[in-house]
Amino acid sequence: MMAFMVTILAHGVADSSRSGYSARPGTSGHRAYGIGHIRCRLRCGNDPPGRHGTAPQGRADTADVRAAEKRVTMTDARHTPGTPCWVSLTVRGLDATEQFYGALFGWEFRPVARPLGPYVRAELDGRPVAGIGVLPPDRRLPVAWTPYFASDDVDVTAEAVRSCGGTVGVGPLDAADAGRLALASDPSGAVFGIWQSADGAAPAATGRPGTPAWNELATYETTNVAKFYETVFGYDEDPVVSADLDYVTLRLDGRPVTGVHGLGNALPRDRGPHWTTYFTVADTDDAAAQVLDLGGQILAGPRNTEHGRVATVADPEGARFAVVRTPR
Repeated sequence: MMAFMVTILAHGVADSSRSGYSARPGTSGHRAYGIGHIRCRLRCGNDPPGRHGTAPQGRADTADVRAAEKRVTMTDARHTPGTPCWVSLTVRGLDATEQFYGALFGWEFRPVARPLGPYVRAELDGRPVAGIGVLPPDRRLPVAWTPYFASDDVDVTAEAVRSCGGTVGVGPLDAADAGRLALASDPSGAVFGIWQSADGAAPAATGRPGTPAWNELATYETTNVAKFYETVFGYDEDPVVSADLDYVTLRLDGRPVTGVHGLGNALPRDRGPHWTTYFTVADTDDAAAQVLDLGGQILAGPRNTEHGRVATVADPEGARFAVVRTPR
């Protein structure tokens, strides 16, 4: 499922004659206008969000991670436009990364044939969970997890991204017969993917230890950034009413799907705006200890929150993610 995503990210916009990726015949990402494009013109304009506000660092005390985990186990919800549907990781050492995540989450890895360097699909009991690809040695790109959001037309969604002040860096491109994708960044610079699944493609595994439970954006402020995602993907905003916390939960049809956390000047300068993927575990403390044993780092926690016990960690190459055990 979703083969080649990380390879495209690592190598940039691939030449179609060399890579096997090509734009859909008869379409152009710059001409695909739709309702998302119209909404952007009316509501977003083209002014990108900047560094507004100085919200202190903290976390939203909500039950949205727990609720989202339960709801996204539904197969149809995984392909509803705007729903997080996949995560991918770019690394420098594939063998060591497989050993780390295989031991931590019980993943097995299936090599995927593609022309631009090693790529594997992580699986649990034969169900796809995530993609891992290798950065080219001559590229100084960050080792990071990237979430993908579902779309029923990647070309229209990509145009909406551009119209709202975001950037489409890769695609839209066909990913063999698995679907169609684009890689983009919001106006603050946070990178995310857009995925249009081919008919009949199996959804990623969810709702069990070792699978993604939540994705959260850390950025400078929520007002403009949340409006960007609301307009592109049709979310409803549910802000936390607090003078001390700048946090917005984004919902689809009433269900929470992702969160935006404004940190103001507390946002790390060496990282800038970025997404964090949360993975479900059976025991947060055991998982954090295992991360250390496997050569990773504990960056924060473990700590109790209303939505579960959470630890923020990094793998041996420095890719950051979180582990969460949700209340039962």
